[in-house]
Amino acid sequence: MTNNRVVIFDTTLRDGEQSPGATMTHEEKLEIAELLDDMGVDIIEAGFPIASEGDFRAVSEIAERSKSSMICGLARAQLPDIDRCWEAVKHAKQPRIHTFIGTSPLHRAIPNLTMDEMAERIEQTVSHARNLCDNVQWSPMDATRTEWDYLKLVCEIAIKAGASTINIPDTVGYTAPRESAELIRRLVSEVPGGEDVIWATHCHNDLGMATANSLAAVEAGARQIECTINGLGERAGNTALEEVVMAMKVRNDIMPFETGIDTRKIMHISRRVATVSGFNVQFNKAIVGKNAFAHESGIHQDGMLKNAETFEIMRPEDVGLSGTSLPLGKHSGRAALRAKLKELGVEVGDNQLKDIFVRFKDLADRKKEVYDDDILALVSTTGDGEEHLELVNLKILCGTGGPAQATLEMAVGGEDKTAEAQGDGPVDASFKAIRVLHPNKARLEIYQVHAVTAGTDAQATVSVRLEEDGMIATGQSADTDTVVASAKAYIQALNRLIVRREKVGPGADVREVSYKEH
Repeated sequence: MTNNRVVIFDTTLRDGEQSPGATMTHEEKLEIAELLDDMGVDIIEAGFPIASEGDFRAVSEIAERSKSSMICGLARAQLPDIDRCWEAVKHAKQPRIHTFIGTSPLHRAIPNLTMDEMAERIEQTVSHARNLCDNVQWSPMDATRTEWDYLKLVCEIAIKAGASTINIPDTVGYTAPRESAELIRRLVSEVPGGEDVIWATHCHNDLGMATANSLAAVEAGARQIECTINGLGERAGNTALEEVVMAMKVRNDIMPFETGIDTRKIMHISRRVATVSGFNVQFNKAIVGKNAFAHESGIHQDGMLKNAETFEIMRPEDVGLSGTSLPLGKHSGRAALRAKLKELGVEVGDNQLKDIFVRFKDLADRKKEVYDDDILALVSTTGDGEEHLELVNLKILCGTGGPAQATLEMAVGGEDKTAEAQGDGPVDASFKAIRVLHPNKARLEIYQVHAVTAGTDAQATVSVRLEEDGMIATGQSADTDTVVASAKAYIQALNRLIVRREKVGPGADVREVSYKEH
């Protein structure tokens, strides 16, 4: 590896999934891991194996399936955690154990360890991990608020114990770019053995400086960036993979660093992560936001028509974005649809194409113009396969002076059933009718609606998040009728709760152990 090569360590499946409500299904984790691997991510932190049986299974299967990426699992500074982590990652072509402990005064108080006791714990656990795995990463959680002399000491201990990567986490997003750079610079130059390891940076975005802090650390000598797709993560999130990668690509003149990321695949994985996590990307989000390459100002539009570089510092194609309208209509065939999906960076199997094609035909009959974003919305809201609940028909009666009434027909276990319900509005009435046919205690945590394209015939994409007995599930659907999209999204979330309940089994404790991120 050359000195200007920066390793991309993606923790979407671990730190990103710790965002409240962002829990992904087993199949979704496998899909995202495959996309990360295919995009060229160097290291995938696949999960926290000891957190739950589900996390262990996901990490294990991702490890077995990985093609190029190194697969990493996270473990606290405890021997059982490390053993469990190794069991999960050991079948990967390139396994890594990542172990951590909080070293700041605030975090040392949690396990009630003295400085000497913690130093001994670090030596013991890193050595144990190194005896199991050739590649060990160690992190002093809350490093940016740890006393300098002690941080230097524990990093030296971890290196001597066998860690080949030392990660410096800004756990609470407290530091600033100048401090981030200075800390890495001192660690690289002053810690004995520091020149023989890779120094990594892990930043949180609480003050909006995660990307800047990560890039400053790289300029100071860090050669691994820990990040997530869309900046997903606890609180204000983590460093966004797409931001640091594109910053180094676009401004390679002042940041002469390289990554192995195929940036043309950024937009597709961004959309998939947004869909499976239920966290929509804000419109003005850098690189992957809906407005990132949109120009409405007359002056901007005039400049763009004359020379795109006037107001764009990167090409939409560089991140896998196509800005064209879809030249397909109701007479288009499957071959044309598959070709368009491929152009948009989406590969689908025959069964999924069949489902998308049916819904594309239905949409083309109802919509004057079908855009690329409309097609991508159909892809992102494709069902999970066999569904216990399925919307058959929905009729709404609304008046200005009274409640809305929904008459809903739904297939329940293959049998069509009908129910009527009243509500404060059409969506409320529809959800109540669904609960009549499928009684449940699920609590609606999030309900979001946004238009996919412009116009009164635009598709509405609705995202729903439900919580029931500690289990969280999201549903997303798109339709030109917002109420229908809402009902479908609600039903999809219920289907996912049903599947999870069946996998867990009756009477089992579905709550997963919660650990603090670093």
